[in-house]
Amino acid sequence: MNLLVWSAAYLALGAFAGFFAGLLGIGGGLVLVPALTLIFSAQAAFSPDAALHLALGTSMASIIFTAAASLRTHHEHGAVRWDIFRRITPGILLGTAFGAAIASRVPSRPLGVFFAAFVCFVALQMALNLKPKPSRELPGAGAVGGVGFAIGTLSALVAIGGGAMTVPFLTWCNIRVQNAIGTSAAVGLPIALGGTAGYIFNGWNQPDLPAGSLGFVYLPALAVLVLASMLTAPVGAKLAHRLPVATLKRVFAGLLIGLAAKMVWGLFSAP
Repeated sequence: MNLLVWSAAYLALGAFAGFFAGLLGIGGGLVLVPALTLIFSAQAAFSPDAALHLALGTSMASIIFTAAASLRTHHEHGAVRWDIFRRITPGILLGTAFGAAIASRVPSRPLGVFFAAFVCFVALQMALNLKPKPSRELPGAGAVGGVGFAIGTLSALVAIGGGAMTVPFLTWCNIRVQNAIGTSAAVGLPIALGGTAGYIFNGWNQPDLPAGSLGFVYLPALAVLVLASMLTAPVGAKLAHRLPVATLKRVFAGLLIGLAAKMVWGLFSAP
């Protein structure tokens, strides 16, 4: 296939991920990583061993733009708890650097299995609408930093903005749900920045990367994905109050599991 066909595939994927990110409030990485892995693996210019790592790095880089837009919106509505943001961000940045370093050194197959297991966990949580009940106060700065390190590490490993972990943690600590969501959106920016820097650094001297790569970030795909997702995310957000979101969550959860399973099958069936 030529470049135009692959660009159309990136455009469709970005539009799809952006729409569901706006509609369901989830990060696009959960769908971008398995889909990009399949698309990259189908192109002759991509080494099978590098396809998943490039998908992770490119997905993480795309979150920078969506996280920045989301942060601005939540800040304008006064929903960001900047005191929590300042306490959790140092741990987040350390965690993302650590997670990206681990991901770059783990072979594609075990990394793919780990990603698929995490996707299944999030999909189950989404389908059953599981939410923790508030049961305690926010811990001290050291504990919050430790939680930030854990969130940053896992977010970098699976290339997500961290909302699937940050919102439940803050809600559990009796933070008002609007503030939990707004603060999670703010935290998504340092996660994306730190994770992207890690994937660029750790992939800088890797062999067999396609032209247009900046470390493990594939710039041609990134540009198209960002353009498409920024256009469709507001559409999804507007329709969130009109469509049966609970039903769509279950359908989307099934789609995530299917994509992750297909990705793992592709990784293990490759020679």
